[in-house]
Amino acid sequence: MKTVLITEPYKIQVTETGMPEIKEGEALLRIKYCGICGADVSSYTGNQPFTTYPRIPGHEFSAEIVEIGTNKKGLKSGDFVTANPYFNCGECYSCKRGFVNCCTDNQTMGVQRDGSFSEYIAMPIERIFSGKGLDAKQLALIEPFSIGYHALSRTQIKPTDKVLVIGSGPIGLFALISAKLRGAHVYVADVLDGRLDMARAYGADGVINTRTKDLQTEVKEITDGNGFDVCVEACGLPATFLASIEAAAFAGTIILIGNGKQETGFNHSILLKKELNVFGSRNAYSYDFTNLIDIVASGRVDVMKMVSDIYPIDKADEAFKALTSNTGNLMKILVEF
Repeated sequence: MKTVLITEPYKIQVTETGMPEIKEGEALLRIKYCGICGADVSSYTGNQPFTTYPRIPGHEFSAEIVEIGTNKKGLKSGDFVTANPYFNCGECYSCKRGFVNCCTDNQTMGVQRDGSFSEYIAMPIERIFSGKGLDAKQLALIEPFSIGYHALSRTQIKPTDKVLVIGSGPIGLFALISAKLRGAHVYVADVLDGRLDMARAYGADGVINTRTKDLQTEVKEITDGNGFDVCVEACGLPATFLASIEAAAFAGTIILIGNGKQETGFNHSILLKKELNVFGSRNAYSYDFTNLIDIVASGRVDVMKMVSDIYPIDKADEAFKALTSNTGNLMKILVEF
């Protein structure tokens, strides 16, 4: 079978590998589409601290079941599915308390363990979710959707809330959609007009280009000087984290979804003064996946507007190069197997 392998930073090869061995409780899946995540790009550029080489990337995918045993889920050969790619140990303090997304020994496919960029993979049946009739392309977008969806579940969002999402890449946009699903008034800030246009297309109540407008001035105008009830930081930068603190209302909430690598210095007294609720967000739960499959299947969200391009497996290297040099015009890229 064909497998995409990152042999070292900036080097990808499509190679022939042996078929996976199927263990008890696993199914054999034929991959249909894989999305390229920011974590995969970081592995490609050598900026992912948890990646070792060689590494098969990928954890956003759809597949067709080729072989599966009797199971309680009613899954069978020929079904189109997706899966939860965050492997947890089941033994750590987090896992024993039910916080499997925060496993202290978390192994995400494509990062700490080999991922989905192969024509066939073996997957534990317990991690596989029925696609309920969704197109294979749509199913490949459920995992990135789950990141934004889970993040917005970290706090109770009311229809009267005003939410600010800073950063309108795919994860920021999925956070926007998730907030709109909860009935909130949502505004999006970014420096790229193309991404802000996409935010408008997904129902943003307003957008702010921080390259041409002062964010905090706009915040005061939009909120009558009160600040936003919820600020979602989806960039992972010190400046946008600090901007979230300033933009949040007193007794407001900040949700950190951007995975940053730079240290941030600030006077933490502002958190006390405003009595802010600050939530981190990591991965997602199985019920996030199943809820989103139902939501997309209902037609409430058109996830395909997020897809900028689709590459065949033999041109996977071109897909990674395109995202590495992305100036903001590209959103989600899929690789077809």
